[in-house]
Amino acid sequence: MLRRDRIVAMVTLSLLNVFVLVAGIAVVRITPQRDLLPQPPSVATREIVRVGAGSALRAPDSGAPIPGDALAVQLIGLLGGRAANINAVVIDAESHRTLFDQRAAVAAVPASTTKLVTSTAALAALGPQYRLTTKVVRDASGGIVLVGGGDPTITSRPSPAGGYPAYASMSDLARRTATALKAAGTTQVRVGYDASLYQGSRTAAGWKPNYLPDGEVAPVMALMVGEGRVAAGQMSRVADPAGTAAQIFTEWLRRYGIAARLGGAERSAPGTAQVAAVQSPPVSALVEHLLTTSDNDLAEAMARQVAIKRHHPVTFAGAAQAVQQVLAELGVGQGVQVSDGSGLSTLNRITPMALARILSLDASSARPELRSVVTGMPVAGFSGTLANRYTDITVPGAGIVRAKTGTLSNVSTLAGLAYDHDGRLLAFSFMAGNATGNVTELLDQMASTVASCGCG
Repeated sequence: MLRRDRIVAMVTLSLLNVFVLVAGIAVVRITPQRDLLPQPPSVATREIVRVGAGSALRAPDSGAPIPGDALAVQLIGLLGGRAANINAVVIDAESHRTLFDQRAAVAAVPASTTKLVTSTAALAALGPQYRLTTKVVRDASGGIVLVGGGDPTITSRPSPAGGYPAYASMSDLARRTATALKAAGTTQVRVGYDASLYQGSRTAAGWKPNYLPDGEVAPVMALMVGEGRVAAGQMSRVADPAGTAAQIFTEWLRRYGIAARLGGAERSAPGTAQVAAVQSPPVSALVEHLLTTSDNDLAEAMARQVAIKRHHPVTFAGAAQAVQQVLAELGVGQGVQVSDGSGLSTLNRITPMALARILSLDASSARPELRSVVTGMPVAGFSGTLANRYTDITVPGAGIVRAKTGTLSNVSTLAGLAYDHDGRLLAFSFMAGNATGNVTELLDQMASTVASCGCG
């Protein structure tokens, strides 16, 4: 009896182990890998390794078969009568072989998929570890000047402990400034501010008049707090982001025991002694954030930083020229014509093929410094602007498709990466204009078809 009980117990334990193993596999298959979520900047410097079916974070793998004509047949069937309004392409990310082409070389309005272009250029020009500096310097009269370095993410209060990424704060800058002033025997001071790093218009050609009033974006300035929002979490923006930032800084100085008096806008003299400074998160983290949340203000800031790095005028036009110059040097500039960094401008024109080739380069192990573009794109059904998409008929792409969305009036775009059923990494770009019906769902269906096709 004892032996039989032991056998029964062993069989039961074995069955339980099998059940746990199967259940674990099932959970892995329906839950996005941790690597699919935005990660700290170090991910941009590591080799991407595939961790399981559906991961979109490894380098292209030539071991899997390249899809054949069946993929194109399925996509054409999905388009049906709306094909005339959609420019689209799917390419193999490793070989760049075109697998589906519907006016892939015809430029269209990209909307927020423009941010893929801006982010790639920023990472290539600046490097993933570059940080934006906001500083305080002495002026000739003995006062101090708050100098904007183009970081729109600087906050009023310090970021929560352990938060990622850790943004710079005006509170920290004021505390450091107050400490330095007191050490020099100064307890009262006049505060000026300098936002002259950016030049030209604060709005881009092709922006609609309602963008600023509706809070889609702030006036593009080199000095602001919390992207110029009236309050955290609100869409509405202040009329003068630079002046408001200086006022917030001055109020914090007073809290730290300095009798501070707010002055006006001025330019800090070159070589003026620095009093204190704070820095933004690295560009890799900023890029991840701007792609996941489709942050217009941060995208414009990244474009301006490329202009500074490449010694172009720090204007919308100069930033566009600098971005296109960097892309040309990367070999992916053909088919890109931009007027801003965010994609809000209706004057932007990019071809589907250009976006697909840029994404293939971002995913390539040959350019690890660009990897934050891949890790920053939303995961279908799980994060960012794709968190509430990929349900019902589009669900095959959930957890597998990683893509950037784009939406303007009569424009809907989707560009990204996905492994197909056979494990081949594919890059796609779908751009719709004036299409009828639920265009967003159609684009999601197309991406799901790419991800689920065992067409090799």
